[in-house]
Amino acid sequence: MDDSTSDEIATQKGTPTKPGTANVYRSRSVDENLRLFSEMKAGKYKDGEKVLRAKADLASPNMHMRDPIIYRIKHAHHHRTGDTWCIYPMYDFAHGQSDAIENITHSICTLEFIPHRELYDWFIANLEIYPSHQYEFARLNLTYTVMSKRKLLQLVNDKNVSGWDDPRMPTISAMRRRGYTPESIREFCDKIGVAKRENLIDIGLLEFCVREQLNKIALRRMVVADPLKVVITNYPEGKSEMLPSENNPEDPDSGSRDMPFSRELYIEREDFMEVPAKKNFRLAPGQMVRLKSAYIIKCEEVVKDNSGNITELRCTYVPESKSGSDHSGISVKGVIHWVSVAHALEIEVRLYDRLFNVEDLNQIEDDFKNHLNPDSLKVLPKIYAEPALAKAKLEDRFQFIRTGYFYLDADSTKDKLIFNRTVTLRDMWAKANK
Repeated sequence: MDDSTSDEIATQKGTPTKPGTANVYRSRSVDENLRLFSEMKAGKYKDGEKVLRAKADLASPNMHMRDPIIYRIKHAHHHRTGDTWCIYPMYDFAHGQSDAIENITHSICTLEFIPHRELYDWFIANLEIYPSHQYEFARLNLTYTVMSKRKLLQLVNDKNVSGWDDPRMPTISAMRRRGYTPESIREFCDKIGVAKRENLIDIGLLEFCVREQLNKIALRRMVVADPLKVVITNYPEGKSEMLPSENNPEDPDSGSRDMPFSRELYIEREDFMEVPAKKNFRLAPGQMVRLKSAYIIKCEEVVKDNSGNITELRCTYVPESKSGSDHSGISVKGVIHWVSVAHALEIEVRLYDRLFNVEDLNQIEDDFKNHLNPDSLKVLPKIYAEPALAKAKLEDRFQFIRTGYFYLDADSTKDKLIFNRTVTLRDMWAKANK
């Protein structure tokens, strides 16, 4: 038991080239040490008034071996034990014992723990506990994020994110909530391997692995975020029909679902150009496109409000052009998605992006929070989806056609479904950087 202050202990430990020196407390008897430790445990002393140190080797070239502190006093309310305990073990002392309790064979640490391994082994040998072994590897560093638990905790406490499972965080709970699959994370780990030197991995590789996996399993659904109304003037009023559409063209066993088709539809506003650009294969005045899994339509008239904004398109359809039984003889290059106005399901979509707008946060010199990406979350509170999405379950993955991959959020209710964007269809950051 040592009564020295932290500054005194630091001085007594010496320097890397000069051995440490013993103080008067090192010669205390076993009985006195046990008595003082019991009193320390009982809360008799203030924080910092006493510490328990291991009698190791004050002459060791490894500074961690020079009589390390193994217990200190901390009068603070604990979230599990309340005020029962006021003494707590230091990491190096608890590490090997925690591993021994769980029969850990490979205790994997980052490179900065290499100097701690000698003390880890010393405690295991002297306590005669299960012989776990410590192995050191380089920390996984990802671009556009931080991996430090201290910094992540700061983001949570400062409410820069909604919590540890905020889909922008690099935590397993966050990745799960965002819709990453276990298979894609394992594939990513296999690709990067394990290194003995510090490196920075492009998060684009992780997103690539996620896309590859989701492309195979995600159910395709049609969703319109920025709706433009289309009225098919030669389609009977009050009529609707169910048209089949494949769930996943990559998976022949995924089957199909029926989509309601009617006279009034929503399409994405960006799928129409009043003055079409060269090689524009989407909808324009006098041009034809195919509605996916439905019919070929032609834009006949553009309706605008008093301010000149386009509010509606009047189109005609080709009855003989139904997908799967097209005998119209008409060939079009453009295919756009749609939803029926009368049957559309209103959902909320949360567009998550990278948490920071700096690639390597280890290179910055100011507060890392100054580099938070202001566009890392965009909420679209009301967009229109095909009604099949009403049956979505938490384990389902979806590709919103031509938009990205999405996952049902746990915040969803029966009356309001919320979908998180897992990843875009392409690496938009790589394109922007190029």
